[in-house]
Amino acid sequence: MRDAFERDLVAALPKLRRFALSLCRRGDIADDLVQITVEKAIVARDRFDPETRLDPWLFRILRNAWIDQTRRFATRGREVDIFDVPEAAMVDGPRVTESTLMLQKTEAALATLAPEHQEIIALVCFEEMSYAETAEILGIPKGTVMSRLARGRVALAEKLGIT
Repeated sequence: MRDAFERDLVAALPKLRRFALSLCRRGDIADDLVQITVEKAIVARDRFDPETRLDPWLFRILRNAWIDQTRRFATRGREVDIFDVPEAAMVDGPRVTESTLMLQKTEAALATLAPEHQEIIALVCFEEMSYAETAEILGIPKGTVMSRLARGRVALAEKLGIT
């Protein structure tokens, strides 16, 4: 029978993958990051405080793995898979088309934001982490999370022409 740690770890996998995708924008790299995170979490299980939530701890491990991987990739240069081709979207009416275009525009605008704004928006808005949890994951004060989130939202709205 699984214990609470294993059960919570398995339940966090979809959230981890979403966060990894928001960081790297590639499914294969996101899967690698999630695997690294799970491996490190299992190895460091004895250092986890069961009185706290598991998600912020896992997100911090994943973010640190992303930083490590980014540094390694920087020394090797940019890698591009020749088989990466955007798939054609199935369009089922004007509403779906409009939603798809807005999502693409938002993703493109989000990608142009500073990395610290991208991380904060991903954690707070997509993963629904609290400001305190986000501050813990990123290793910054809670006030910094709030100000970066506000600036990130304003910048995103401006890029989308919403303001």
